[in-house]
Amino acid sequence: MEDWLDPVYDAAGMGAADRWAIEQVGVPSLELMEAAGRGLARATAELVSDGTGLVSGGSVTVVCGKGNNGGDGLVAARHLAESGFDVAVILFGDRDQLSPDSQANLDRLPEGLAEVLEGGLSASSLKGVVIDAMLGTGFEGEPREPVAGTIRAINDSDLPVVACDVPSGVNASTGEASEVVVRADRTVTFHQRKLGHLIAPGKQLCGPVEVIPIGIPEGAPPPEAGGAIRARVLDLLPRRGADSNKFTSGRVSIVGGSRGLTGAVCLAAEAAIRAGAGYATAAVPGGLEDIFEAKLTEVMTKGFGEGNELAPDQEKALLDHLAGSASVVLGSGIGRAPGTSQLIAGLAWGLKVPTVIDADALSVIGTGLDPIASREAPTVLTPHDGEAGRLLGRESAEVSAHRLASARELASRTGAVVVLKGDDTIVTDGEKVAVNTLPAPALATAGTGDVLAGVVGGFLVRGLGAFEAAAAAVFAHAAAGEIASLEVGNRDGVIATDVIAAIPRAMIPPAR
Repeated sequence: MEDWLDPVYDAAGMGAADRWAIEQVGVPSLELMEAAGRGLARATAELVSDGTGLVSGGSVTVVCGKGNNGGDGLVAARHLAESGFDVAVILFGDRDQLSPDSQANLDRLPEGLAEVLEGGLSASSLKGVVIDAMLGTGFEGEPREPVAGTIRAINDSDLPVVACDVPSGVNASTGEASEVVVRADRTVTFHQRKLGHLIAPGKQLCGPVEVIPIGIPEGAPPPEAGGAIRARVLDLLPRRGADSNKFTSGRVSIVGGSRGLTGAVCLAAEAAIRAGAGYATAAVPGGLEDIFEAKLTEVMTKGFGEGNELAPDQEKALLDHLAGSASVVLGSGIGRAPGTSQLIAGLAWGLKVPTVIDADALSVIGTGLDPIASREAPTVLTPHDGEAGRLLGRESAEVSAHRLASARELASRTGAVVVLKGDDTIVTDGEKVAVNTLPAPALATAGTGDVLAGVVGGFLVRGLGAFEAAAAAVFAHAAAGEIASLEVGNRDGVIATDVIAAIPRAMIPPAR
């Protein structure tokens, strides 16, 4: 895995690490469970008493499933009870229905502490902080009764919730969530984070995630599911030398623009230059070229035709003009006029240089993915959920519910690197997965998507591969949003040009 990723596990990978520790190294499974439950108890005790407004008067309800996730909960219950907390344990099965390690830890509980759930559970029967130890990392699908009803009761109680490893109903490998799912205030996970902690909707259901070491030795099978993008991705960016010039630094071309959408081209072009491109050209409708000439100082413009939109009969002229580019950003503000889809398909197929396809170019292509899939040069697609849905032929809500699967499918079907935008932006080539975890609420404003496309184009010019350029751009873009919010003084007042101005500082690699 790339050294600029903070690796995370999926369920299979975490299971392999557990088995390696137990079967190959000889770490007793009960020791792993003891360490997990002890850490869970400590985190819960802090939640009870840390002054966050979640104080519960020292009461804890531990809801335990039949598997090892429930066993972790039983260990936590014992430690909390020994520390003087008022603890109640609710079990979803008799002793002989529990996993062997869970049985052992049930036997270690003070007598009378655990109650087997019979029938439904009401919100009023819960008290204090609730520990959700029902399901766990191996869960997929929809919870069945009585777990589903218990999840509803937990959510209805409005009590603070600590999830053990992952909130029940969240898929630890994908971040997908069941219709009935625990909304946790905090999640305590073990050994290493899971992919489902990083990706929506699971990310939004976890609360802050704390990682507890449980004694798995070094040398365990490493995570292969993917990772969180770290600042050291910026080390990939080459630096200009003393003998560099604008031509060796590379030309990026932005293709787009239509009446009412001229700003998108300007934002993408200016972002590409700030991202290190030697120079930028804007290929725009001839009828609007004067607007671009007035708006752009560092960017050269070339108009095509005499109208306010680019048209299919300009395809050859555009391809000839773009042939000298080191990268192309296609679609910024291009609109959805009749013929635009034909033009985009022709350009996507005809361009022989690395290309970013963004905005309306994605919308007008729709499910006709062949022009993208047939490309030989590197391609980066930058959809949000709605655009990804149009490309895949499904509703945006379905993409939102299955973000990782949707991004991987789109990458697989097109051969492109996909940047599925969101507060958990996913970068994938269909196999490798990189997720942005840098908070950037300042980017929730018009035009920042055009800025991101320009940054990707600028990084492609600098010689990075498509996956690396996309991941580095996503990180730098988020960092620029936070820098801009500090400069402006209020993240709610940041605009896209503020983000562009912050890009050079956002590209500075971390000190070693």
